[in-house]
Amino acid sequence: MLGRPKNRRKPSEARFRLKRVNWRALTIAAGALAVTGALGAGVMWALNQPIETVAVEGRFQRVAPVDVERVVKTQVHGTGLLSVDLAAVRRAIHTLPWVDAVSVQRAWPRGLHVLVIEQTAAARWGERGLLNTRGELFDTDERHIPPELAQLEGPIGKESVVAQRYLAAVGRLVQAGVRLTALRLDARGAWELDLANGVTVRLGRRQVDERFEKFMNTALKLVTQRGEDIAYVDMRYTNGFAIGWRGNAARSAGHEGGHDA
Repeated sequence: MLGRPKNRRKPSEARFRLKRVNWRALTIAAGALAVTGALGAGVMWALNQPIETVAVEGRFQRVAPVDVERVVKTQVHGTGLLSVDLAAVRRAIHTLPWVDAVSVQRAWPRGLHVLVIEQTAAARWGERGLLNTRGELFDTDERHIPPELAQLEGPIGKESVVAQRYLAAVGRLVQAGVRLTALRLDARGAWELDLANGVTVRLGRRQVDERFEKFMNTALKLVTQRGEDIAYVDMRYTNGFAIGWRGNAARSAGHEGGHDA
């Protein structure tokens, strides 16, 4: 009979040894945090003073600074300089007509500094609408429209498309000594533009950019020389253009090839 093996080790047992807590150090740390928190709260209270002044800056023609100040005061009523929601103040100012961009900054110790940039009207849209230089319709019911603005028209939702074509063409025409007074895009996608001398230029639906370039290079000289005799210039021809003369007489100039709307 075999005996039990000698020197057999018992399974090891896990032993945990608790470290002694340094209560004094913890008490000191907690006290330090409490002091820091109290100091922070004191600083916040000292800085978060009621807003007493609002300085409004900008080149104002359409926007009234008093209206901006009124909107700001409504937004900041009962709040301090630190707790005021600057983004909310900017959004509120943006609701004013003719406001394009807004900057709002804290002005210590108890004020706000507001910078307002007005919209720049590039053209009118329909009867009372106004487009800015980015082709955005920013006003749909303007009663006092600058008379020098060109009138743009087009289907709903095409404001930016019409504006971009206008902005691309107006500079070229001004350099050539001609002022663009109107640009139209109809429901079929056909383009027409009116010049200050009363001449209408028909560009049609296809190859509009190419036809405009052809007008600038071939027909514009005739239009500037005899604009009082011309009712329209039709660029919708394959190899040329047609002139519609004022009165009953109808002549063609440079008319070759077939009509292509």
